Amino acid sequence: MADPFGSSTAEDGSPERPDLLPGVPRALSPLVRRLLAPNPGRMTGPGTNTYLVGVDEVAVIDPGPDDASHLEAIVGCGGDRIRWILCTHTHPDHAPGAAALAAATGAEVLALRSRNGLRVHRRITDGARIDATEFRLTAVHTPGHASNHLCFLLEEERMLFSGDHVMEGSTVVIRPPDGDMAAYLDSLRRIRTLRLRSIAPGHGHLIGEPNRVIDWYIEHRLEREAQVLACVRREKRTRIARIVDELYVDLVPELVPMARRSVHAHLLKLAAEDRVRGRTLTGDWVIVR
Repeated sequence: MADPFGSSTAEDGSPERPDLLPGVPRALSPLVRRLLAPNPGRMTGPGTNTYLVGVDEVAVIDPGPDDASHLEAIVGCGGDRIRWILCTHTHPDHAPGAAALAAATGAEVLALRSRNGLRVHRRITDGARIDATEFRLTAVHTPGHASNHLCFLLEEERMLFSGDHVMEGSTVVIRPPDGDMAAYLDSLRRIRTLRLRSIAPGHGHLIGEPNRVIDWYIEHRLEREAQVLACVRREKRTRIARIVDELYVDLVPELVPMARRSVHAHLLKLAAEDRVRGRTLTGDWVIVR
């Protein structure tokens, strides 16, 4: 889920890219094709990316919404070669299509656990591997955006399918209680060590300079944290609504609740570090140090 009030990510140095078009498969490498779901929006950007990995045997990563035209496009692209359906997490723009796709193809549904209506055939944890005739995918547990979030590393190409952990063109929503800012930053630092060549995000274009973008993500989050802490320090006692009014100028009303949750995530991290005191979305927050 994109952060519609966050800054755009830094340019990754990739050449000019064609528009993302729903239902039109696009080859990203010899092993990877991308299909865009027809669900554009403020929280999904151009829509959800579904990836098909492999040729002789195919893994589908994030089947997206339960949309008949999108599922038909996936089946048309992968056919009876689809063996696995992998879900990075169970948010409604990424996983609901899994059941219908499994019924149409007989493929196995894999995720960290069954949740939010997703029923998995096999639970996979950090380090789990999907070994196909042409490729290996390794699961990387990356909590933060969601506690059950997994990324998948295509070993042969050092391409990371990042779901909503890293996006192109936007930051990521961290919404407590399932979202956790401290865990998110730790997960970003972890993928920074994976020697990545590219990131295939859940929304947006392929990211060609992954470390540069990851570094920017971390820098952006720490900068926002410093701004939130400065607000509390100046006021001594304040509330999230007041912080949002100060930091998110001219925010459209429909996005105010999301901004408040993002600030809440930062404050909960600061509270765990004993730098502020408070707990709730609507209560007082007090400076400690």
